[in-house]
Parts: sequence; structure tokens; C-alpha cells
Amino acid sequence: MTELRVIPVEGIPEVAAGDDLAALLAEAAAFEDGDVVVVAQKVVSKGEGRTVHLDEIEPSARARQLAAGEDPRRLEAILREAARIVRSRPPLVIAATRHGFVCASAGVDASNAPEAGVLVLLPLDPDASARRIRDGVAERTGRTVGVIVSDSFGRPWRQGTTDVAIGAAGIRPLLDLRGTRDRTGYELHATTIALADEIAGAAELVLGKTRDVPAAIVRGLDVAGEGTARDLVMPAERDLFR
Repeated sequence: MTELRVIPVEGIPEVAAGDDLAALLAEAAAFEDGDVVVVAQKVVSKGEGRTVHLDEIEPSARARQLAAGEDPRRLEAILREAARIVRSRPPLVIAATRHGFVCASAGVDASNAPEAGVLVLLPLDPDASARRIRDGVAERTGRTVGVIVSDSFGRPWRQGTTDVAIGAAGIRPLLDLRGTRDRTGYELHATTIALADEIAGAAELVLGKTRDVPAAIVRGLDVAGEGTARDLVMPAERDLFR
């Protein structure tokens, strides 16, 4: 196996609505064919104008009920982004988004926002976002790369968060080992590796939340292929929380 490297992409300025993220990445880094570029969801959302000012939100009665003393406008933003509420313990809300993700606050977050009083929402279609970045990098550099849009998710029955892939292009998001045998000859029946999530988690080690590094290159993996982050979402018929 080629040596695996995780390389922070530094020097990207604060991203605003309408900025060409692929151009900023191409200017900031030297890519190689086969690289996987992991881009933090926040910069993707900001570039796509997926932000909302709290002053523009009128909270509903349901939002006021869920706020439990916190700003009900934030809860209203969460309700607007949620396809359904999975669990709530006001003011905490676990919601399923329109993408099929089950996560805290439907992905609505105030950290690393452009300014105070602004919330950042998830991209409308993170897989399409990943494809646009991939195509843009190829156009500007001639390099064929994979792209992952990553975000921090909590996990049931586990402390802490880890980054996962919410958008992907040009990679195999899953590694299906069913039917293969281990060194003792045992046939694997249920093992499918969340490859894109593992790459996102590795990249997060150099991204962080407060270091102003919005992207990383993961180099040395052979993961080129077709697939999307939607492939990682549990089908509804297997969702135990429904």
C-alpha cells in the first residue's frame, strides 16, 4: 500500500456566497491524480449562500415550545430544515433532514458562521456540491480527484463527534467485504466499511474546528469510483428509530 498522507489545505480566505470554491482550492494546493479532497461543509454552505440571519426568522409556537429558554429563532430554523423530528429534549433536537441524515439540530449550526447572528445550513444537495468542486478542480488543474463534503456528527451511544461524508463524488463511498474470507477462512456475511466516512474522519484530524483549515487532501488511497454520500444513508426499512 502507498504511504497514506493527510495534508491540510491552508491559505483559503473566508468564503462568501458566490465564491468559486474549486478555484480557491486549485490556487491553494497542488493536487495529484487519485487525491481525495475533503472539504468542510461550512465553507461549501457559505459559498452556496446557505446561511440565514436570525433577524429574518419569526419563530412559530412549536419553536417557542422547543426553545426551553434559548433563542426560539434558532429552533425555528431547525424545524424548517427538518423532514421530521426524531427525538427532542428541549432545547436539544435530533432531526432527520431532507437528505436522509439523522443529526443534531438538522445540521443547523452557528459555529464558524460569517458573523454573529447568522446560522449556517446544510447544502441543498451535498453530492451535487461535491461534483461541482470535482469538476472545477479538474478544469483548473487537469487532475482527477475525488471529493468529499464532510460534517461533524454525533453517534448513538457514543461520546463526542466525528466527521462523516455528507457529499461525495469520484470515490467508492462503501467497501463491501461480504463474501470475502478472513485468514482463517471465515466468510464475511455483513461487513461493509463506510469508506467515505473513514476518509472524512481522517481529514478532520488536520481540519479541526478552530484552526481555519477548511479542506484537506487525503493521498495514497485507491478509492476512485462512482457513488454518492446518499449510499451511506440507512434505508428507511432498516431504520430502527422510525
